[in-house]
Amino acid sequence: MAESTCEVEGYDMISKELKERLGLDKSPVAIKFVLREEDIPGGIEKIDENIRHCEMVQRAAQGAMFYATNDEQMCKGGASAIGLMEAPEKIKTGEFYQSLGRFSSLGAAKRTLDEIPKIDPMMKAVIYAPLENIKFSPDVIVVICTPVQAMKLAQAMVYTRGGKVEASFSGIQSICADAVAGPFTKNTANITMGCSGSRGYADIKEDEVIVGMNGENIGCVVNALVSMK
Repeated sequence: MAESTCEVEGYDMISKELKERLGLDKSPVAIKFVLREEDIPGGIEKIDENIRHCEMVQRAAQGAMFYATNDEQMCKGGASAIGLMEAPEKIKTGEFYQSLGRFSSLGAAKRTLDEIPKIDPMMKAVIYAPLENIKFSPDVIVVICTPVQAMKLAQAMVYTRGGKVEASFSGIQSICADAVAGPFTKNTANITMGCSGSRGYADIKEDEVIVGMNGENIGCVVNALVSMK
C-alpha cells in the first residue's frame, strides 16, 4: 500500500492490517448510522435484547454483527449521545451525574455535559459489526486496545501530515460520546480512557483504552501503519 494514498482493497484487509500490526486481540468495530430502518443492509438482524451501547461495541469487537434502535439501548445517556433520541432532562442538566457523585455541583456537571460531543437526535438505528465482516462504509471505527497500541495508532495518524492527536474525555459517556459522537461530528480521531459505565458493564479492562476514528480516513491510517518503521 502506498503511503501517499488512502486507497485500500477492502475492510477485511484493513482489519487484518490493524490486528496484525497493532497486535489486537479483538476486532476493530465498524459503526454505521442509519436514518431509516429500511436502509439497513440485508442480512443484518436487530439485537434481541436491551443492553448498553458500550456493551454492543464490546460484542461487535468479539465477533457479533447486528443493529439496534433506541428501543434496544438500555443506557439513554449513550443513546442520546449517538443521535437515537433527545437527551433525558436529568442528563441534559447534569443532575443525573451529580446524583451519582461524579461532580461537586450542578454547575460543574452541566458545564461538562455541555462540552461532551453529541449527535443531533436524527438516527433511526446504529449498526455494530466487526470491521472485517462489513460490506458497507463505516461512519466510525472503534478500537479497544492497550495504551501502547493506541500510541502506535496515534503515530500512524500523524505519519503523513504531522500534528497532534486529540485525547478529549471527562470520565463519563466515553464509548458513546468520546469514541463515536466526537469522531463523527468533528471528523477527527479521539482517544478516551473509558468511564465507570463501560468498565463496569462492558468489561473494558484496566489496561485498555478506546480509540475512535472517522471511517472516511481509516485507509490513510492503515497505509501509514504499513509504511512506518
